[in-house]
Formats: sequence, structure tokens, C-alpha cells
Amino acid sequence: MSSFQSTAAVRACARRAAFSTTSAATLTSTTCRGAASRIQLQGQRSAGLAPKSWRRFASSSIANDNQQKMLASHLQSADPVMYDIIEKEKQRQKQFINLIPSENFTSQAVLDALGSPMQNKYSEGYPGARYYGGNEFIDASERLCQDRALETFGLNPEEWGVNVQALSGAPANLYVYSALMDTHDRLMGLDLPHGGHLSHGYQTPTKKISFISKYFETLPYRLDEKTGYIDYNKLEEMAITYRPKIIVAGASAYSRLIDYARLREICDKVNAYLMADMAHISGLVAAKVLPGPFNHADIVTTTSHKSLRGPRGAMIFFRRGVRRTNKKGEKEMYNLETPINASVFPGHQGGPHNHTIAALAVALKQAQSPEFRAYQSQVLANAKALATRLGEPKDKNGLGYTIVSGGTDNHLVLIDLKPQGIDGSRVERVLELVGVAANKNTVPGDKSALTPGGLRIGTPAMTTRGFNEEDFARVADIIDRAVAIAVRVNKAAKEDAVKKGNEKAQNRIKTFMEYLGNGENDPEIVQLRSEVESWVGTYPCPWDQSS
Repeated sequence: MSSFQSTAAVRACARRAAFSTTSAATLTSTTCRGAASRIQLQGQRSAGLAPKSWRRFASSSIANDNQQKMLASHLQSADPVMYDIIEKEKQRQKQFINLIPSENFTSQAVLDALGSPMQNKYSEGYPGARYYGGNEFIDASERLCQDRALETFGLNPEEWGVNVQALSGAPANLYVYSALMDTHDRLMGLDLPHGGHLSHGYQTPTKKISFISKYFETLPYRLDEKTGYIDYNKLEEMAITYRPKIIVAGASAYSRLIDYARLREICDKVNAYLMADMAHISGLVAAKVLPGPFNHADIVTTTSHKSLRGPRGAMIFFRRGVRRTNKKGEKEMYNLETPINASVFPGHQGGPHNHTIAALAVALKQAQSPEFRAYQSQVLANAKALATRLGEPKDKNGLGYTIVSGGTDNHLVLIDLKPQGIDGSRVERVLELVGVAANKNTVPGDKSALTPGGLRIGTPAMTTRGFNEEDFARVADIIDRAVAIAVRVNKAAKEDAVKKGNEKAQNRIKTFMEYLGNGENDPEIVQLRSEVESWVGTYPCPWDQSS
């Protein structure tokens, strides 16, 4: 047997040991040992391997065997500590009422794609123009994702294109700004304390909180605080004076429809691009239960993991074709595709996350189904039921809370807690202790985004798990009980601080949190947590039903 054949025999044994259903250790100690003995004897009669060489090959074989075992191991045996953390998080998700509007439960098929070997491939560039070889099927995956993105939102590929490589929503917005503006060009977006998003720019009188406001000049538009709706008249006045390059139509905590047509008119008056960020509502738009921005916007960005129920990724849609015709009848063409694609790669990113793109393609296919449309209709119905139960006066069988704008047109509800004498941070913590995930949020009238007076809640996640209108009416009652607990604990914490001679600390959030602890000594918290867990645990998560 030649040295080449000897090496091949040892490696073949190692491979069989690694992947056989028989114990790898047994195979290594018997099959490969026997092969090694035969090879060593044959090596003494030929010009092949000497004994020392065999020992090196045997050692290499064992190392390779161990490596293959490690690579083939599932998580539970490969890393029990991380496996335990993930299992605990799965249990937490199952036992919690998730009211965070930006979260959802994605499908098992999407999770399968996220954990696929598509993750192994590097593919800088775009389909048909990569900087690496071996991208035939990566290209097919990305093209499929692009095609499905346009199909899902009913877009003509001659009029619209899409980039699916952006890693998430905030980076996607930055890529658009960088493609269309120079540093210190002007941008307008909804003010963060009025329901906007950090990626649309945010600064205080003393600090640029969002670096978007550092790279570009940003001016926020706001709500009419009396109505809770966007003040379009004031927005127009500001835009005419400010002359922004881009106006962003989008929000993270705005429960009403955005008037894209009105914003289009304003943009045309000041020669600005209209960029719509539909991250929160893209699933509702895909299902055609809410009007979308595509008839009016030049660029549309969205995340893919919120109401769209996909992986944590993003898409950037851009116009193609004629932008406008001037008074002389000359056509001005859009020039968005090349600068936006160049801004994504190589301007800001290297290789795309191909497993995410594959998973996004799966989610987009699901978003075209009748089941998805029915789901989104239920999301809206549930949000209205939640807002009605919370916001109706007590004499009309409601709970009497102040709902910003008086209700909702989409998937979220924004509660102003100031009339209850409590803030969003304290209520959020009590809700967490009783098994409800929500988030503190600014509301009109707040002095700072850092001290929010409201609570933002939404219906997509629990609608995925099967909640209906009656369930969300019950959720409203749970929130009401949590608010009452927060008010009681806050009062007791203040009294305790004063009693200890620490009057200056009585209003601090830290004082409340320390007094509250983990709630295990508060009978109301313990009782409510037990009720929530026993109720919500009966509703399945997607992984419970996967086969």
C-alpha cells in the first residue's frame, strides 16, 4: 500500500467514525486501530510510511475525528450552558404576554432558513457581480428575495427596485441618507418624543443623541398636542423655510395613518425626496389592510421582523424611471438605484448575511398567503379592542385611560400615564414582574425622551399566538391592575425614603426600583404573575407546533 493509500485509509476511518450511528469512540478504538496496524505492517515491507510517520498520521486522524464530532454535535451537547439559556428564553417567551409592538414570533420555516448553511457563504457584491466564487445559489436566493419583495407589495419591477442586503432598519436609513445627501445636508423627521425614531435624527439642546443629527442637519416636525395627530400645516411651514433634502414619513410610536399624499405635496414644493419608513406597518401594508406609501414615496425602507414576521433584516425600495417632467416637457429620470446600492456595498457593508436573506424570502412568500392577510386583519381588530377597553370612560365599561390621539388605526396603542400620577418606567417594571412585556415611551407633553410619561403596547406578537378581541380586553384589565400596583408601590417607596431621611431621593426611579425589588414579597404581584402564566401558557408558540 502506498503512503497516499495509507493516508486515505486512515482519513476514511476517521470520517466513518465521525458520522456513523455507532459510537465514534468505539470505531476509533477498533476499526481505525485495526486499519492502523495493517498499514504499519505494510509500511515495513514497502517504501511507504515509517513507524514515526504513522504515529503522526494516527494523531492527525484522532484530532480530525474529534473535530468532526465537535462540528456534528447539536447545541445541547456542544454547549449545555448556552442551550440552557436559550431554553429559558423560550420558556419566558411562552409564559409572557408580549405587547411590544416591534416584536413578533417568526415561523419555524424562517427559523430553519436562519439556521441553514446559507450562513457559511461570503458574497460581497450583488447577484451576477460578486467578489467571490461559488455564489450560484446565493445569487438565486437573493434574486428570489428581491422578486418576492416586489410581488408582496404589488410593485412593478420597471418602476421599483429593492435592495435586501441591509442588516437592519436603522442602518438602512443611514444608507439612504448617505446615498442622497452630503454631510450637513438637511433632513426632517417626526420628533422622537412625538413618536418618531432615533434613525430619523434626534438631539437635545445640549447633545446630539442620534449620530444622524451629527452627520446631517436635522429638524423635527411634531404632533398637534391637542389632537395627537401630525401637524401637517406646521410641517409645511417649517419645510418651506428649512428646505430639507429628505423628509421622512415614518414613526415608531404613532397610532394613526400617515397622510403620504400630503407629504408628497410638501416635498414637491421644496424639491425634497419623500422617504417612507414603514418598519412598523410593513406587514399590514403587505396584507393590504393599511394603505402603503408606494404611490407617493421616492424611497421606502422597512425592517422585516416586526409586523412582517420575518428575520431581523431590512429592505430598501427605490423608484426607477421618470421622476418628473419639467415645464419644457423634458423628463428627469430617477437616479436612486446606483447610489443606494453603492451606499449599502461597498459604502457601509461588506458581505451580506445570506441566511437572513434566505429567511426573508421565506417570510415574504408567507406574507402573500390568505392566512397572513387574515392574521393582519386580526391584528387591527385586536388593537382597536385594546384601545377601546383602555380608553373608554368608566361609565361606559372602559378603564378611563388617556390614549394618545384618542385611539388607533394600526397595530399599536400609546397610553399617557400622567393622569394616573405615574410614568412609563415604573409601570413597565411592574408589568415585567407580572409577566407582561411592554415598553415605556414618550408622549406629547413630555419634557424629555429620557423620562417618558407613556406606555407603548401593540398586538402583533400575541395575535400570532392566537389572541382575539376578548383576550385583549382581558389584557387591558391586567395592565390596569399593574398600573394600580405601580401607583401603590411608588407611594410606599416615597414614604420609606422620607422616613429614612432621604427626601431628595424620594422621586428617583432608583428609589422605586430598589423598594420594589423582584416583587416576590408583594402578594398582588405574585398573584397576578400566577394568573398570567397559567393563562398565556395555554397559547402555543410556533416552535411548539413544528414537526
